[in-house]
Amino acid sequence: MIVIVGMGQLGGVFALGFLRAGHTVCPVLRSCPLEEQARYVADPRFVLVAVAEADLDLVLASLPAAWRLKVGLLQNELLPSDWRRHGIEEPTVAVVWFEKKKGRDVRVIWPSPLFGAEAPLLAEALGKLEIPVRILDSEAALVEALVLKNLYVLTSNIAGLVAGGTVGELWSAHQSLVLDVAREVLAVQEARLGEPLAQEKLLRQLGEAFLADPSHQALGRTAPARLARTLGHARTLGIPVPRLEAIAASTPLARA
Repeated sequence: MIVIVGMGQLGGVFALGFLRAGHTVCPVLRSCPLEEQARYVADPRFVLVAVAEADLDLVLASLPAAWRLKVGLLQNELLPSDWRRHGIEEPTVAVVWFEKKKGRDVRVIWPSPLFGAEAPLLAEALGKLEIPVRILDSEAALVEALVLKNLYVLTSNIAGLVAGGTVGELWSAHQSLVLDVAREVLAVQEARLGEPLAQEKLLRQLGEAFLADPSHQALGRTAPARLARTLGHARTLGIPVPRLEAIAASTPLARA
């Protein structure tokens, strides 16, 4: 039995993949009390938490004890401290490089890195949907993959608050803005990790990711919340981020 907590667009993609691979799936809506669900599914093989970033802390804090050793995560903005503060040490993590919008087919940017005990299970499910993946061989590789995805999402969304358009247009016409935002995002990621990052390598990979799907829209509906969370981390950690502060002060969407 595979439990999926949160049946939004990504939760639905994984549910379909698991079903096509022959697994039984128990969908759990975000509004359902998890302890009550655990009475019906006491010993699942895997528990994929597919809720939005803003809901993750509350869900992880309320996970039943029987589920905590079998957790899978797929959120953006994720770093190891986000699961370790809830006593979860070795989750299976999917760094999702595909997009699913309501009424549209899955759109792949890059193969999605997978890491953890149930990475082969996730690979099997996504393989049934012809979504490419690559399985990582170390936690260090996972951290690098998470940081790159965070950099892509945060930079495109925050720069998109200023310039709008697509990621290809951001890279071709607003590269100075992109790099200013990206460097401050990386400073916050470094501080959250407590270890140095290969910043120039990550900035180069960011450009490659933008060009891998240049028509991808830069500005998502959650961009103001992403900026607010990044500023919150920066202020808590004492990291100066003048460009991000200026964007928050001058962009109506970010002030809303």
